[in-house]
Amino acid sequence: MEDIVNRVANSSLITIDLEDYYPAGERTVLDIKDWLYEGLILKEKEFRNTLKNFDWQQFKNHHIALCCSSEAIIPAWAFLLIQTHLHGIAKTVVFGTLEILETVLYTTIIENLDVSVYKDKPVIVKGCSDKAVPQNAYLLLSKKLQGVARSIMYGEACSAVPLFKKNKA
Repeated sequence: MEDIVNRVANSSLITIDLEDYYPAGERTVLDIKDWLYEGLILKEKEFRNTLKNFDWQQFKNHHIALCCSSEAIIPAWAFLLIQTHLHGIAKTVVFGTLEILETVLYTTIIENLDVSVYKDKPVIVKGCSDKAVPQNAYLLLSKKLQGVARSIMYGEACSAVPLFKKNKA
């Protein structure tokens, strides 16, 4: 009787799981519509007063997505002013949705990722994750790996989808 051999475990494949890089910290959407007069009009004096008296410490170490869910036209400086109050408190502040926030977080991570360990190696970018890894993160990682990896696949070792294979020179 032959021994069962795990060819995946014995292969040179390297798996990258973007979930392993998921940044710690609570994600918060900060919708400013409640700070507007009737949810639509920004009155500068009242707005500044609201910000001045707001408890910003509740966002300590949070990743913040700033938005306004009403159809109000908000001047750009309003979000910049909020950022000044969150400076030194929140870990990250972006304008937009939670997906934009996650994309910004992962962009920084991938830009700083040392991919030299993947030079001329076959790499699998693991799919499915339990955490909110944005689609853009996979695109950015694939682009970065394409400069160094011998091949890039997506999914699991047992059923990976080939994406890229370096031409033999």
